[in-house]
Amino acid sequence: MENLKARIEAVLFTTAKALTTNEIAEILEVENEQIEESILELIMDYASRDGALEIDDENGYILQVKEEHMDIVEKLCPVDLRPAVMRTLAVIALKEPIRQTDLKELRGSTAYEHVAELLEKELISRTRDKNGRSYNLKTTPKFAEYFKLKGDTRALEKLLEQGKLDEKTDSK
Repeated sequence: MENLKARIEAVLFTTAKALTTNEIAEILEVENEQIEESILELIMDYASRDGALEIDDENGYILQVKEEHMDIVEKLCPVDLRPAVMRTLAVIALKEPIRQTDLKELRGSTAYEHVAELLEKELISRTRDKNGRSYNLKTTPKFAEYFKLKGDTRALEKLLEQGKLDEKTDSK
């Protein structure tokens, strides 16, 4: 059983989503009853020590960092962005610096919420434009780090432009 607990722990550590006991049993090719027994023991093991990890069992099972240590995790790896926020970030990165009012025209009024989230995650910066009526938005070094980009985003834009040129020449 001890080896099974280690194997379950490896599955829970690796997965990006909560798994049911049936899914874990299928992955490990073990009877569901064995998984249920071992996972309960594993939950008790984690609960009995004063560590930073726990097994959450709300919607299946997943190994995660305890809430009181999430500030450390957020410093090291920003939380994934929702698709709509990611699209707003892409527009900012490709058109930077971009006026917030122009971004609203392109992405709609929800862009304001997206900008607030991106500012909070320090993926973009915001400064007042010349007339003081809007803000200029641009990506930050944390953006480049998050997406593992070397240099500035102009290099990314050049790569994307090159891809468009390649597509045009390929279609001829």
